[in-house]
Amino acid sequence: MTSGAGEPGGAGDGEPGVGRRNVADLVSAAAHRAGDGDGIVDPSSGVSLSWVQTDRAVDAFAHRLRAAGVEPGDRVALRMPTSAEFVVGLFAALRVGGVVVPLSPSAPDTETCELLESSGARVLVAAAAPDGARVEALVPDLEAGDAGDHGVVDPVAPRTGGEDLAAIFYTSGTSGPARGVLLSHRALLANVEQFTAVLPPTDRDRTLVAVPLHHIYGLGPGLLGATARAAGVVLAQRFDARDTLHACRTHAITLVVGVPAMYTDLAARPPEELADAMATVRHFLSGAAPLHPRVLTTIGDVTGIPVYEGYGLTEAAPVVTSTLASGYAKAGSVGKPLPGIELRLVDSDGSAAHVPLDPADPDDAFGDDIGLTGLVSIRGDNLFSGYWPDGDHGPDADGWYRTGDVGYLDADGDLHLVDRANDLIIVNGFNVFPREVEDAIRTLPEVAEVAVVGVLDDRTGEAVRAFVRPVPGASLSAQQVVDVCERRLARYKVPSSVEFADELPHTALGKLRRAQLRP
Repeated sequence: MTSGAGEPGGAGDGEPGVGRRNVADLVSAAAHRAGDGDGIVDPSSGVSLSWVQTDRAVDAFAHRLRAAGVEPGDRVALRMPTSAEFVVGLFAALRVGGVVVPLSPSAPDTETCELLESSGARVLVAAAAPDGARVEALVPDLEAGDAGDHGVVDPVAPRTGGEDLAAIFYTSGTSGPARGVLLSHRALLANVEQFTAVLPPTDRDRTLVAVPLHHIYGLGPGLLGATARAAGVVLAQRFDARDTLHACRTHAITLVVGVPAMYTDLAARPPEELADAMATVRHFLSGAAPLHPRVLTTIGDVTGIPVYEGYGLTEAAPVVTSTLASGYAKAGSVGKPLPGIELRLVDSDGSAAHVPLDPADPDDAFGDDIGLTGLVSIRGDNLFSGYWPDGDHGPDADGWYRTGDVGYLDADGDLHLVDRANDLIIVNGFNVFPREVEDAIRTLPEVAEVAVVGVLDDRTGEAVRAFVRPVPGASLSAQQVVDVCERRLARYKVPSSVEFADELPHTALGKLRRAQLRP
């Protein structure tokens, strides 16, 4: 178990040396490289900080955290919207050796208090503590216009780094309660290096982060990736298609970090408006959920810029694969592993085997260009240190971690995700992956969204049930849904029941919550 995993105060003394870097070192390095150039831009509040100003603001708030009694290894929770204050609070907490615990600002007070208790947070970075919380609330004091101009501030030298714990991210979980993922400075910095290695450098790079910073996707490839490149960071507190287009045009954005729901809305805008606003963009990144091929094609055709998809998980800090690593966007694929990450497909016991499909028709779901289908297992310096509080269930003795995601490699060696292993439906002993049924139903033009789950069945053990959200004004019938599945899938994969819904449950980043649909 790594330092800081089971010992909440587990941090070394003295200055970090080789292999002991602190994530907050990214800010001081950006200040050195960019000086008074682009730093953090927060359109919602009007705050604009150069990287030098950001570095000073981080030091100033670090002194306040120390005055509040924060010691290396203490947990510092952050419950703020995506903002300049969040950025300063994050890096200041890391600089004093704290362990950051990002929390959703929209979560109910009861849930927040439970996570504060679970993590043992010493301080909460927020405008105010929620009712019932037993922690002090602090917030960085930034004012629009001269924010970050603190004059001379004694620099704060980080006392932790490397294997010391940097963050606890509570995953939403598809089933069961949220778990705290332990991420070290080593893991976060390793993934920043792995990700930036496949991202071609650009002059005057400006990144639009349209993903919440309390989520590892927004914080990792979004904020930390941009900081490592000393790029300008434009923060979107919430996604709105018109606001996003305005931000891209106003700030000459070169890189957009987003999720499929965002690109779906952008693709629905008038083509001329989209092309004009995105004229300076050189890369679109999408993650957290599958991107519909139609949306990928529309964005690419209108802007001339491909949307690169990736796959990741909180336990990997977070990016594992990307079509950036493949060098091309490919519909349905999440690309190749980033440099420094190994990937293999295994059976549930870790052996090199595959999840069995229908033995009578092994190609009916995926075509004839695939290799073995199995659980995605990964190894790399970006992996987590286990789960809070004891560091249990982390990578095995050889450094491998089985993710619980099922996938296959196509003829080009690119990864395709099939589903989560715990979403698997077993009908008469045959495996049914919800996503393949959803893909078949999604070919109907009147389907806006679909989710497929397994339900208990006395005869077959489990049966397939589809929940469909039609487009407005559609006259879609359950029989049409069944018919399209019968034409495209083996009989045992066809839904035995179809229900229509006005909306389906999602996570904050747009992932379907199938668990909430199961009876």
